[in-house]
Amino acid sequence: MIGVYPTPVVHLEKLGLWVKRDDLTNPIYGGNKVRKLERLIPYALSKGKKRIVTVGAVGSHHVLATAVHATRAGLLVEAALVPQPRTEHVMDNLRADLALGAKLHPVRTYAGAALSMLVRARPSTYLVPMGGSNVVGSLGYVDAAYELAAQVKAGELPEPDAIVVTVGSGGTAAGLVAGLVLAGLKARVIGIVVAAPVWFVSFWSRHLVRAVYAHAGGRNPRALEGRLELVTTELGKGYGEPTEAGKRAKDIARDSGLHLDLTYTAKCFAGALDCVASARFANVLYWHTLSSAPLAPLLARAPLAPPQALERLLLAP
Repeated sequence: MIGVYPTPVVHLEKLGLWVKRDDLTNPIYGGNKVRKLERLIPYALSKGKKRIVTVGAVGSHHVLATAVHATRAGLLVEAALVPQPRTEHVMDNLRADLALGAKLHPVRTYAGAALSMLVRARPSTYLVPMGGSNVVGSLGYVDAAYELAAQVKAGELPEPDAIVVTVGSGGTAAGLVAGLVLAGLKARVIGIVVAAPVWFVSFWSRHLVRAVYAHAGGRNPRALEGRLELVTTELGKGYGEPTEAGKRAKDIARDSGLHLDLTYTAKCFAGALDCVASARFANVLYWHTLSSAPLAPLLARAPLAPPQALERLLLAP
């Protein structure tokens, strides 16, 4: 097991918001990707794979989490990386990837990334999509839904009416929706979309919900209807582009002891605050997905700057 479970739930009384602290899934590098890797890494090993090849933006949390945890399991890690606006956080993630020995391939588009993955496919290779969001990885959030149900039963928090979570590649939200239905919880998942194109994010997220539910033994697909609501108003100018609402949310969260990034969680937290303000739901749970583990131990042996080919992926903010 990679993670430390269950992750705690806390109540931010001043904000009227509950928080599921998946930032604490692992003391070396946590966040939501750890739950996906709980499924992905054993699956790869069970199939005799020696290497994981994946894809992400140049500051991808998924790529970094895979580099941390898959290499510790004895797997080689390669990733095709696409451009993303430069921030200190993005730079740190990239430098940490390099420190961990991940083999990184710069490409200009996601289509190019997909081709790069296919070119590197071998019988010993496990191809993992962006964000770890295939059926296997998303099952990690079915597990998380059952964990939440146990915490509700134990009286650690009231049963949520809405769970607000970031939607980039869709696997976290899909696993949660399927898991909530299977675990008998009533919550609707409010997915804050932070990636484009929105039509594809929506299509893939809803496809994954059905596929994960069926794979996990679900027999009543009608029970999934209305359980995932996708919100696109927090996306702003696009993936990795900060928004004013996200910046305000980041400051508010910091005052409550939560660290957010402007690409994913700040936009999601802004959506969670809007969800509370709307008074649509009595109990709102924000699912915190950004690792809070310090990167300093990884960066201690990282290069000060990436190779020039990777440097060109860091776009002006």
